[in-house]
Amino acid sequence: MKMYMNTGGMVATNGYLVVDQTTGLAVVVDAPHKTLAPLLTIARRNNWKIIHLLLTHGHWDHIGDHELVTNEHREATVLIHKLDEPKLERPISIFMPLTYLIPPRKADGYLEDGQIIHVGNLQLQVLHTPGHSPGHVALYCASENVLLAGDLLFAGSVGRVDLPDSDPSAMKDSLRRVMLLPDQTAVRSGHGPATTIGAEKSENPFLLEINSSATH
Repeated sequence: MKMYMNTGGMVATNGYLVVDQTTGLAVVVDAPHKTLAPLLTIARRNNWKIIHLLLTHGHWDHIGDHELVTNEHREATVLIHKLDEPKLERPISIFMPLTYLIPPRKADGYLEDGQIIHVGNLQLQVLHTPGHSPGHVALYCASENVLLAGDLLFAGSVGRVDLPDSDPSAMKDSLRRVMLLPDQTAVRSGHGPATTIGAEKSENPFLLEINSSATH
């Protein structure tokens, strides 16, 4: 696996290019506004074929560049969990006015819990991790010990749960689920720097609180 990241948009959102170098097949994970062009350039220069745009969820800061991917890679499919597809069909921000238009679209297919996304020889397992949004997913590659966590888990923090369709109880369950992954699992989040499951279990105050409440 080779992974590239670029950060951009109004709230510094991370987009990723994940490549199986042996086959030249790749996926993009999340599509922040004005962020993916450098990643597409890397793919173009290496003749890598992008087969999917995988959206961890439908919030506006993760979907703004979706058309950039499909305009260049016509056969790439846009996949999202069905519960978050309405956000893709009607992209809005409830907290700040957007200075750009996100083209609405339907998904080409859906991400479901337990589903395996094949990227050449790589296997990305879909984990339905609701809480931040109803259809939020994370993508776990066991062979590479990597979790693409979206807005579930950050270095030192977790995704917000004060949104109209967020669910704090579901968020705790989703965090407990990923805490079962090996400590050495690298966490590549939707915002901020990389971390590991082990580091967050020992240092993240939100995870420490969840663990503490579970033992009482």
